Amino acid sequence: MISQLGRYEVLGELGQGAMGIVYKANDPLIDRVVAIKTINLGLALEEKEEYEGRFYQEAKAAGRLNHPNIVTIYDVGKSGDVAYIAMEFLQGRELRDIMDDSGLLPVDQVLDIVTQVAQGLAYAHEHGIVHRDVKPSNIMVVRDGHAKITDFGIARMASSAVRTQTGVVLGSPKYMSPEQVMGKTIDQRSDIFSLGVMLYEMLAGQAPFYGENINAIMYQTLNAVPVPPGTLNPAVPEMANFIVAKALAKKLEDRYQNAKDLAVDLRACRDTLPRSGKQIDTPPTSGEKKLPDAISITGSKEASEEEAKPAATAGLSQAFDSAAATMKLAALTATSEDVDELSKTLKMPRHSAEAISQAESVARPPAPSAPRHAVQPSRAKQPARPGGGNFLLTIIVLLVLLGIISIFVF
Repeated sequence: MISQLGRYEVLGELGQGAMGIVYKANDPLIDRVVAIKTINLGLALEEKEEYEGRFYQEAKAAGRLNHPNIVTIYDVGKSGDVAYIAMEFLQGRELRDIMDDSGLLPVDQVLDIVTQVAQGLAYAHEHGIVHRDVKPSNIMVVRDGHAKITDFGIARMASSAVRTQTGVVLGSPKYMSPEQVMGKTIDQRSDIFSLGVMLYEMLAGQAPFYGENINAIMYQTLNAVPVPPGTLNPAVPEMANFIVAKALAKKLEDRYQNAKDLAVDLRACRDTLPRSGKQIDTPPTSGEKKLPDAISITGSKEASEEEAKPAATAGLSQAFDSAAATMKLAALTATSEDVDELSKTLKMPRHSAEAISQAESVARPPAPSAPRHAVQPSRAKQPARPGGGNFLLTIIVLLVLLGIISIFVF
């Protein structure tokens, strides 16, 4: 292991990154612990130019961003055949490891994490940067519960000199967008699709697109409509199914157009759920490993007993699917022309926003039926019908009148 990188004193190895080794190091100038991401440039000339260009692109891209949900870049340099980036040292774990160790996380915690990632992506997109490789292994969850986006190594900037060759696909197949699979020019909506895949996997416990090889996964990404995550996890609210359906829309115009809108919907969905009250423990600095069971978010108060109670949820109908959810969202949010086009694409009848709103406003749950042990009144005790009561009253009045007349006559 190397002991020095520029002015940085290497303290140990943290792991393997996407393009090289990541070290823990000390910056002696300000006595700060940092993470050093490296790449070995002792490659063939073509590979060296490509990887070095992409490596510095990461530093340039992430270095322009100052957001609590994006890893902070401090410095970039080169030492012999090793290029490096110095960034903040995060005391936490990759989201991929947390998912693998913990299985299904509570839904409220999932929405908390993905909302933070959406906020970080929205900030990056506003600054002209598309990440291109959003996935759980590129998300760090630190001790205080913050989610941090890392690895902008294949990010695409409008001013970048590193261009993707025609037909060359960069990214992780399981999380790629349809346009990324086809090698088309991508924008921020590709990151939204990838985040939608990650959200689906966290809610359902399995990826929406899967196969025995890369080609099978790519085919599913282009053609398959996954079942709503709520059919695999009854704890998922219906609103989350709608959000996933819109994030995973195949056509760009049917998808969320920006990550800020996605974050707003995720937060609104999160606000409908009680807090699970669970927290995650990141591994202590001594190296002792603790397995987490959930994620807590900074600033959240301790859950009370009432808040900690699980919400009562009803299972969704098996007939509910993402295509129908997309149609409903389109009818409520898109233009009439877009809804017509989506209706033709999905081969589903279209409904107006007014019709959907009216249907939801008049829908009421059925009245509760009487308990089986309730005693029904007998026929003898049932009140007389209104018609019968009036008839008896008429007979009595006639008899009284006849009695009065007989007195005067006789």
